[in-house]
Amino acid sequence: MISHRSRHCAVELQALPARIGQVRRIVSAQLRYWQLDPLIDRAALGVTELLSNVHRHAAPDKSCTVELELKLDRLTVSVRDRDPRLPQVRTADPLETSGRGLALLEAVSESWGARPLAAAEAADGRGGKVVWFVLPVAVAAPPPLRPVSILHPDPERTPLTRSGVRLAAALAPS
Repeated sequence: MISHRSRHCAVELQALPARIGQVRRIVSAQLRYWQLDPLIDRAALGVTELLSNVHRHAAPDKSCTVELELKLDRLTVSVRDRDPRLPQVRTADPLETSGRGLALLEAVSESWGARPLAAAEAADGRGGKVVWFVLPVAVAAPPPLRPVSILHPDPERTPLTRSGVRLAAALAPS
């Protein structure tokens, strides 16, 4: 199920390898819709790491919900699952091929965290956890100021318009 509100999107899924790619595409499309293209790569990478953790570690099942929420100048991406065990950041051996997901998440986001879900907060009433990360939304710089012409009382000093007619002459009563 996909639900949309003006600045909220939620996707419920089973965190299986084939579904992770689909969710990356959904996240990318939603961020393009919100005109947040510069955040796509980091958000897709972060959600991939979180869903991969659900796939590898969550028990008893792989059901989860991915949520995107845009508030003011921050995008929060979260994944809720039914496993109450909180993730642990660990130092991976240089030759290991996995185990760097949370460190990577820390590197690409402004902040991240995890917290247990009380049974009342979980959709199924059984508890679990939510893991989230925050990306700052860059505020566009205002356009540069352009010089403007000032009308002078002296018609000879009045700038020309595009048609070559002096503004003072064009504005003078006939």
